[in-house]
Parts: sequence; structure tokens; C-alpha cells
Amino acid sequence: MVLNPERDDLCLGIIGAGTMGRGIAQIAATAGITVLLYDSNPRSSAAAFEFIRAMLERAVAKGRMSTSDVASALARIHCINELAGMKSCHIVIEAILEDIAAKHALFSTLEPIVSPETILATNTSSLSVTAIAAACKHPERVAGMHFFNPVPLMKLVEIIEGIRTSPDVSATLAALGRRLGREPVQLQDTPGFLVNQVGRGFTVEATHIVAEGVADFATIDRIMRDAGGFRMG
Repeated sequence: MVLNPERDDLCLGIIGAGTMGRGIAQIAATAGITVLLYDSNPRSSAAAFEFIRAMLERAVAKGRMSTSDVASALARIHCINELAGMKSCHIVIEAILEDIAAKHALFSTLEPIVSPETILATNTSSLSVTAIAAACKHPERVAGMHFFNPVPLMKLVEIIEGIRTSPDVSATLAALGRRLGREPVQLQDTPGFLVNQVGRGFTVEATHIVAEGVADFATIDRIMRDAGGFRMG
């Protein structure tokens, strides 16, 4: 059965409560989605929740959200202390460290916990989705869903298909991305995916410009940030 990511009772699991995990949790909760947030260090989950609270309260101060909307969003985020709590999730996104062994260990542990229909996504920015999915008995349910930092501000999300990824899985993740207010781009599994490959060209050319004495790094950074739309320079 194909999952409808627009369903009112959608439950999204997020593993890893660092910068990326908390950002994904924030945009999901504000989009009306129930979020289960897990980190191997419970203090990290608690800290992520408080960070999200602070970000949403800033949005209220700027007139972008109401206090009732913030309360509703925060009520949708549930910090859990055991991976077993992910069993009710329709989709799980991992956002842990970029280490293939760690991701293999996580996915092999997670797969028997969740439903056979649960989609498993990785937020990896550099590792092969196909290689990550190899840890699973059903690699067809695994795909990449790569958000960019800072997640609440960056609208693009890369949806990456591994060799065995089901087309229904990538289509569902793209639809989830749209529900989250992102612009999904669907890609094949290739080193660096799309954005990182393109970004390397900017970095190399910027280095050449500095070496030739045309401009300094600060000037290039300002131009790329203010005129080029690169929020982090």
C-alpha cells in the first residue's frame, strides 16, 4: 500500500537531535505532523526541544506565528528514549553522524522494530544511499532525503534513490517534502548528489579569484550570500 504523506495522523520519526534533526523536527511539527525525536543521548533530545521552542518564540516576536500555533507545534514533538518507540512511525529519517558503520548499525537495529511498510530515509549528504540500504533486508524501502542547513530556511530537499529503492518510496518522500514546504528534487545515487557537486565548482572558482587577486574571501562570501542566495556564504 502506498503511503499518503498528507494523512492527518502521519507520524514521523527522527533519529539524531543535532542541528539537522532538530531542524527537520521543527518544520515537520509546524506542518502539522506528529514527530518522535530520538537521540542516543537523551540530553540532546531535550536540548533540541528547547532550541525549537526558542526558534518558534522568535517567530512569534516577529509576527510570523501565533502563540497558539507555537503551542500546537510543540505539542506534536515527543522526545523518546528508546528506538523501540519508533514502531508506530510511518516514515523515519536518520540524521546521525556521517559514518557508514554507524548508519548500518542503526538501520539493521531499526528495521525489525518498525512496520514492514515504514519508509526509512537517510539525511546523509555524502554517503551512498545504496551502501546504507545494504544493511536492511528490504533495501527497497530506503532512500535519501537530504535537507540543507539551516533546515527552516533552506527550501531545497534532495530525494535520492538507491539502486533498490522503490519508486513509490521516493515519490512519497517527495510528497512529504512538499508538505514540509520544501522544493524536492529527485536524483539517482551519485557521489555528492546534485547540490554538493555543483557547489564544488563555486568553491574552486572562488579560490582561483582570490589567488588572482581579484577579490578577497570576505568580499566573495558577501556577494554569494547577498546576491547569490547562499545563506551560509
